[in-house]
Amino acid sequence: MADLSAFPIATRWPARHPDQIQLYSATTPNGVKISIALEELGLPYEPHLVNIGKNESWTPEFLSLNPNGKIPAIIDPNGPDGKPIGLFESGAILLYLAEKTGLLMPVDAARRYETIQWVFFQMASVGPMFGQVGFFHKFAGREIADKRPLERYRDESRRLIGVLDGRLKGRRWIMDNDFTIADISLLGWVRNLIGFYEARELVGFDDFANVGAWLERGLARPAVQKGLTIPAKG
Repeated sequence: MADLSAFPIATRWPARHPDQIQLYSATTPNGVKISIALEELGLPYEPHLVNIGKNESWTPEFLSLNPNGKIPAIIDPNGPDGKPIGLFESGAILLYLAEKTGLLMPVDAARRYETIQWVFFQMASVGPMFGQVGFFHKFAGREIADKRPLERYRDESRRLIGVLDGRLKGRRWIMDNDFTIADISLLGWVRNLIGFYEARELVGFDDFANVGAWLERGLARPAVQKGLTIPAKG
């Protein structure tokens, strides 16, 4: 049985199955990347809900694994060389899981890096911009009288959707016929933008038919459907 005693986070969220990957997360666009990937890969894992509404990601136990205080994070008891490893940052976790299994990532080196660049595109651009649209369109920022911040993030988000739409022209997935971590990194964010953030009309989402069709295909995958609900809310 794996020994997780070196990880203080395991004292607050005890492992019932310490030999499985431990997932500390919530059903946010970043969080579901990892539950979707784990479902697609068929890896045994144990999810733990981190209630970000109650600031649980800022507890000492969580910060011991991710000093940045953000979900998701994982512990893999069977990491490199058979030793446990803790990881944070959803993009890094996606890369780790793909390389661990040899799945959800092309074997060819050039296509591998091409996949990674789209993960970075999501991490560096899509996530931050879409998140700001959510803040200024739906949450506290909507009360700000000056609408220039909202317009700035709306326009940039629309531009980014256009970049993705161009990539998907004539393609089933971002990497042609291969469903990869690039798709997983983006699906939750695009879904969130037009769903939870209620910004479909704001960004003119229906102008981008390629993205819309890709999103429908992605959301139809059984592993995606399951991953979007994990961890279950208490």
